[in-house]
Amino acid sequence: MNEFLRPGRYIDSDHPAVVSFAKKNAAGKDPVQRGVALYYAVRDGIRYNPFLDFSKDETFQASHCIAAGEGFCIGKAALLAACARAEGIPARVGFADVKNHLTTPALRERMGTDLFIYHGYAELLLEGKWVKATPAFNVELCRRFRVKPLEFDGREDSIFHPFDEEDRRHMEYLRDRGSHADVPVAQIMQTFREVYPALYGMGDAAATERFG
Repeated sequence: MNEFLRPGRYIDSDHPAVVSFAKKNAAGKDPVQRGVALYYAVRDGIRYNPFLDFSKDETFQASHCIAAGEGFCIGKAALLAACARAEGIPARVGFADVKNHLTTPALRERMGTDLFIYHGYAELLLEGKWVKATPAFNVELCRRFRVKPLEFDGREDSIFHPFDEEDRRHMEYLRDRGSHADVPVAQIMQTFREVYPALYGMGDAAATERFG
């Protein structure tokens, strides 16, 4: 269990920025209340952006998400897990391959597909049970694209909705890639290079793209 409480390279729960962010946002006395408060702080306080430089380690790191004020699903999941650990809540990151039926044309063009490999989410150990928490899409983004914001109560899994507000097909989970004590960045980078050569090859130029 210690591996889910101690700092990792990417889930850097001992970083001063992470400790400060967690302390500021972890409202409540019991772990469930604190975990829920941290979920919403990460979901809405850090903007979702898939146009990042995936060739850089920092893109996957919790503290970098705070510094940048944005991140994609893996970075935001790492941040939620890091904040939970900073508050004494065991946490890890989980991954799945999902098909986004409503991905934007610009993102689909860059990715070459609507398949999101290694979609990341956090898992918190609350009341003796591992609970999935997906803080990827901030509420403003959801409203803009008319998809349902993901809520989290600390007791039931919070995973992507299969349909949006207009009953259009949204997210489809295709493959479970397991849970990890820290983000397996080398493995993810290799897969991204193979599956998303155009997006991965953008490097720093990815920052010129805007999402949502």
